[in-house]
Amino acid sequence: MDRPLADELRPQSLDEVFGQEHILGEGGLLRRIVESERIPNLIFYGPSGSGKTTVANIIARRTRRKLCRLNATTATTQDIKDVVAQLGTMMAPNGVLLYLDEIQYFNKKQQQSLLEHIENGNITLIASTTENPYFYIYNAILSRATVFEFKPISSEAAVRAVERAAAHLEKRDGLRCEAGDGAFRHIAVSCGGDLRKALNAVELLFSAAIPDGETVRLTLADAKAVTQRSAMRYDREGDEHFDAASALMKSMRGSDPDAALHYLARLLVAGDLITAIRRILCSASEDIGLAYPQAAAIVKACCDSALQLGLPEAKLPLAEAVILLATAPKSNSACAAIDAAMADVRKGTARSFPRHLQNVHADGTGFEREQGYLYPHNFPHHYVRQQYLPDELLGTRYYEYGPNKLEQAAKQYWDGIKGKE
Repeated sequence: MDRPLADELRPQSLDEVFGQEHILGEGGLLRRIVESERIPNLIFYGPSGSGKTTVANIIARRTRRKLCRLNATTATTQDIKDVVAQLGTMMAPNGVLLYLDEIQYFNKKQQQSLLEHIENGNITLIASTTENPYFYIYNAILSRATVFEFKPISSEAAVRAVERAAAHLEKRDGLRCEAGDGAFRHIAVSCGGDLRKALNAVELLFSAAIPDGETVRLTLADAKAVTQRSAMRYDREGDEHFDAASALMKSMRGSDPDAALHYLARLLVAGDLITAIRRILCSASEDIGLAYPQAAAIVKACCDSALQLGLPEAKLPLAEAVILLATAPKSNSACAAIDAAMADVRKGTARSFPRHLQNVHADGTGFEREQGYLYPHNFPHHYVRQQYLPDELLGTRYYEYGPNKLEQAAKQYWDGIKGKE
């Protein structure tokens, strides 16, 4: 069976690894650890095709320990027992280096079964995951390991890798490659930071091309055909889902319409209409709030239109909503106020009610007494001073007027009526 190109070209040393300069570049911490050959427990976190397995293989070659590989998507508790059984035998006299891929798929019991052996050093764990380890890996494992984040491969690094792959195929197949203008760069950019995707695309182009004598021509049109949507990274249950949703809301809050549109586009291209709508509706009240209260009604109308239209037309009202929120004045005064009030309620600070605010229909049980409620509409400016908060919270302020024009106008109005009480 032919080996995949990505496996044929798998780097054999750190100098051959593309990207990850922040940890593997000259003087990088992970590079220094690998070169010391004193390998601690490690967790590699990053997207597919960013070099996690490659670096683990390089580490394995530099250690004199028995190398065991498990993939958590298929491994069982018996597989773990088989690894542990090798400890202290002729098969693993110096202990085991265990490479555990996709560790997030191991349950708590499976992860805990490794703890004793990680603790005493009989097993050195190198685990990889595409999900945030602080959400998916148990604290007991995390506290005994060092986490390194692998970032998506940059376009520049991917171009170099694609060119190297083409040169390798030329030599392997005895053909000369002529790449159309921009074909390699398109593959590099469209791989979405996944080097494996880029190399697979190059291999596919070579396989599909019809040789002209000893020449293979790779066209930009073919490059575009093999990379359709390949740059899209999205998992509705994984980090990409939550990162895209978070980035959308934070960009609207940060008043950056271009960034907000970009993250909205990520959600819509993935077909995730509901997540986009939920974040947009939330932002209207949480981030714009009383600075422009009409935004909530406008955004609700846009979201209703989006749901009725469906994709792809839903992009139009949602883009309108996102631009409106990103460019609107901001106020979180209502959000801060209700959070503070709910905090007091949860603490049980007050459970009573001022007598004059109680339901008048509750009287009539033999304990009738004057309620004393003053009806504000019977007084000038529809206001009269009286106690509303429970006795335990008298004088508490939850709401502070925001510095925007609308809330300051309301403040000025009530300061004049209440006499700046």
